This record gives sequence, C-alpha cells and structure tokens, in this order.
Amino acid sequence: MNIWAYIIRRLLYVIPVLLGVCLIIFVLFNMVSPDPTLIMLGKHASLSQMEDLRRELGLDRSWFLQYLDVVKSAFTFEFGRSWSTKQEIIEMIKAGAIPSLTLSVPAFILSTVISIAISLFVAFFRGTFIDKGVVFLCVTMMSISSLAYILFGQWFFAFKLGWFEISGYEFGFPDFAPYVILPVIIWVMLGLGPDVRFYRTIILDEIYQDYVRTARAKGLGEKVIMFKHVLKNAMIPIITYVIIQIPFLILGALLLESFFSIPGLGGITLNAINSSDFPVVKAMTILISVAYILFSVLTDVLYTLVDPRVRLK
Repeated sequence: MNIWAYIIRRLLYVIPVLLGVCLIIFVLFNMVSPDPTLIMLGKHASLSQMEDLRRELGLDRSWFLQYLDVVKSAFTFEFGRSWSTKQEIIEMIKAGAIPSLTLSVPAFILSTVISIAISLFVAFFRGTFIDKGVVFLCVTMMSISSLAYILFGQWFFAFKLGWFEISGYEFGFPDFAPYVILPVIIWVMLGLGPDVRFYRTIILDEIYQDYVRTARAKGLGEKVIMFKHVLKNAMIPIITYVIIQIPFLILGALLLESFFSIPGLGGITLNAINSSDFPVVKAMTILISVAYILFSVLTDVLYTLVDPRVRLK
C-alpha cells in the first residue's frame, strides 16, 4: 500500500477514536466531577449565585451541546477562556509551551541517546560484573524519590557550589540555558534507571536470536553485530517506547517546573488543578490525547523505515 494512502486512511480512523476520547473527557469533567460553581463560589454560595455563574460559564445548556463544545475544541484548538485568569487558554498554552519544550526536548533527547548507549555497552558485557553493576545501579536510582534528586540538586549544585541557577526563567536563546541545565540533568538522571533496563532487555532479546549466531558463525565481529544487526532489529520496540513518550513532553515535567519556577505548561496545569480551573485542565487533556493519537500513526509509518519486513495494510 502507498504510504500516503495509508496515512490518510489512518487519519480517517483517528476521527471516531477522537470522538470517543472527547466523550470520556466530557463525562469525567462534566458529569462525574463536582459542581464547579460550588467549588468557585464556596459552600456558602446561594442558589441564585450558583445559577448565575452556571449561566455565565455555559453549564446550563444541554449535555449534548456541551459535548459538541469538547469535540469542537479537539478539532479547532479553541478552548475558550480560563475560569480563574480569564485569559484565552490557547494563548496561555502558547506562552507556556516554549519554557516547557526548552526543558523537555533536550532532556528527552539526551536521556534517550545516553540510555541506548549505556544499554548497548552493558549488553556487550552481558553477564559480567559491569552488566550486573549497572543493573544494580539502575534499580537503586529507580528506588530513590524524584523529590530527592530535585532537592539535592538544588541544594548541592545550585546553592552550595553555585554552578547553576536555583530557580527562575529567562525567555530567549541563550538566556534560558542557565535556568534549564540543572533541571535537564535531573530529568536525565531520573530517566536513566527505567530506560536503561528497558533498552537492555530489548537488546538482549535480539542478541539471543538465531541470526546473531549465524552472523558470529560467518566471522563477523561483536561490535559489527551489535551496531549493524542487533540495534537495527531492536528499533521497533525502541521506536514505540520513544514515540509514546513524546506527546507527554508537551507538559514538560510537573515537579521540575514547579520546583525550579519555570513558567511552562506543567505549572499552568498544576495551578489549574489547584484552582479547579476545569477548562484549562480539559484543554491540556485534549491536547495530549490528540498528540498521542497522531504520534501512534507516526509510529506505524516509522516501522516501515527501520524494518523492510513490515508492510502497511
């Protein structure tokens, strides 16, 4: 099948999936969650005040019309205004996207590259003291709370040594760099444990396949086998694992942005949750859902590029 025909067909399949996601989001925020007027006005609010606010927020309309609003926002990215700040939500997202991406993109790329490199290294020395030591270190790193990494990093590297800025953010390149270097390092440290264990398992599964034994029998060196054959054949689960994480980069890192006072989408989302600003939380949920669906299509397309055995149907 032609790749463009496949992409168009998959994008058409996205429409009913997105309608179902919108229905779930609508049920969670409009039917299951508490009355937002009671949250915003407090328990001492009168019924007339609550009715006036419901009318102002458009909550007095039928559920079907409110559901259509959710569907419209998923396809047009028009999310209305925040209940707490009265700002256009799409403008808030645009303003917060840059700080979040300046943190999450370099951290994600570094974490992925370093994790795959370490996994190849320990797989090359599989069964040895090096392999066992790295696995033990990964489990230890995973067992430590992310808060410990953040607090220790701020106290030791920023406060004691003064190597990095302890908090804040400056817009524009390279002004933002001093403020995101330490959060990026912490992000990479947090991801190394689970990522190395996952990639190591995938690579070891390939090493014990018949084609690797055949390559060794033909006299190919271990390094050639690892990089030319094993890594290439391990790319499908690696691509799946990597691309699934990409939509969540939109939010940056909630804890990192909060502790380092980075005005990204993670901070916006946390503030919206704390203030029961449902339109903002709903917008971020829709945004991540749409990104996740689109990147799943991209995953299938990339499969054909790394493995010629995969055919689009």
